[in-house]
Amino acid sequence: MLGRLPLAQAQEAKKGGTFVVGLTQAPRHLNGAVQSGFATAEPSTQLFASPLRFDDKWAPQPYLAETWKLDEDGKSLTLNLRKNAVFHDGKPVTSADVAFSIMAIKANHPFTTMMGPVDKVDTPDAYTAIVRMSVPHPAIVLAMSPALCPILPKHIYGDGQDLKTHPRNSTDVVGSGPFKFVEFKPGQRVVLERFDKFFMPNKPYLDKVIFSIQPDMASQILSFERGDMQMIQVSAPTDIARVTKDPNAVVTAKGFEGIGSINWLAFNTTKKPLNDVKVRKAIATAIDKNFITKALMGGFAQVANGPISASSPLASADVTLYPFDLKKAAAMLDEAGYKVNDGGERFKLTIDYLPGVDDQQKNVAEYIRTTLKKVGITVEVRASADFPSWAKRMATHDFDMSMDQVYNWGDPIIGVHRTYLSTNIKPIVWTNTQSYNNPKVDELLNSAGQILDPVKRKAYYATFEKIVTDDAPIVFINTVPARTVTSKKVGNVPMTIWGPMSPYDEVYLK
Repeated sequence: MLGRLPLAQAQEAKKGGTFVVGLTQAPRHLNGAVQSGFATAEPSTQLFASPLRFDDKWAPQPYLAETWKLDEDGKSLTLNLRKNAVFHDGKPVTSADVAFSIMAIKANHPFTTMMGPVDKVDTPDAYTAIVRMSVPHPAIVLAMSPALCPILPKHIYGDGQDLKTHPRNSTDVVGSGPFKFVEFKPGQRVVLERFDKFFMPNKPYLDKVIFSIQPDMASQILSFERGDMQMIQVSAPTDIARVTKDPNAVVTAKGFEGIGSINWLAFNTTKKPLNDVKVRKAIATAIDKNFITKALMGGFAQVANGPISASSPLASADVTLYPFDLKKAAAMLDEAGYKVNDGGERFKLTIDYLPGVDDQQKNVAEYIRTTLKKVGITVEVRASADFPSWAKRMATHDFDMSMDQVYNWGDPIIGVHRTYLSTNIKPIVWTNTQSYNNPKVDELLNSAGQILDPVKRKAYYATFEKIVTDDAPIVFINTVPARTVTSKKVGNVPMTIWGPMSPYDEVYLK
């Protein structure tokens, strides 16, 4: 749900119309159970309903499950399903579908910690699903969110084929969400239409939703300005400034709290001299985050100082900071034993950056190259031809330093643990590719991941954040200034903690 609306506002909602949403990234398919990311999640959450949804206050709300209960020991979550939900092919949604989907997500989704503690899902009757876990799992309720837990029809996906490559991920997709599948042209568009038998009375309001894929942001903004699109997302400072001046646009930063996107500089801690914490701290001290956020990002971004996004209820402000000071940074490098040679150089490093978001990545990498030269570090900025090329470098740990954007995904168990657990040092992008290894951090995260009390849990994470910022395997630079831009004709803009990855059943056109 979008939050509680005043009755007068709710009565304005009317049915009909086609809602065109711009995507810059092209989804490979439409099944969010086996694929993460905005490009898949936005259409997936329209096609597939989930057990729960969340409002803009982080509070769970009924969806496929009318009621739910997490046992006191945190090891069982009971979902009581509504009895009027059907899939787009008319077959009922039952506990068997929920059980199948949760175990499928556990086996196939890249967020392995999200359903990791789940042992099985019991189905005592057709409308009761009990998620059984080996240990207390405080993130399990959040994991029932639309973008994280789409419920698949077992009668289609339980045919023994590999879910990651299942043909029904892209053609004749069947879910139980507010909109049903019409067309998917890879790299071009996704077309969905209203599902008349959607289980929520009188919804959705829209007749159609079209996701128009335009990788070039400038072209997408032009389409929006012409009225060809009604919703886009921007994060580049120049784009934010441009759409903010559009009299027909409504621009909001709300709706990204669950994502928790952080721009950072990561170190390969196995390579010399970056295996020396003194060197990493010196580099952090040579970076002016205020300059980056104000000058390079037009004042639209906020400084980030820790691994848990400030938008999270579990974030701590008590972290180790590195105020910008070039003289101090140089002295720290001297103390670490890396003196300047006759040519004014201490050592050489490379820095890679995630392609496709130059304002957050390439521009910051170039600034870091310039500022580190002032303290005697020569940096080569390495471009990657495309995302797969960059991802391969990260996965094979073929880098010294790398710019990156990483999401918290609502709960640290889902989006934060993966970066710092020594057990997650793997040849896969967006794992612990820094090869960071601190047994105390492992212990803290594994313990925090089983604590149900939010106050106690936050205390564990506060200690974790203090240690990680002191060890400095990563320099946290800024929160990504994501904005949702809609036409003034759009009512009930999705502004839950999941923003554009929320179901659009309440969205309408005025």
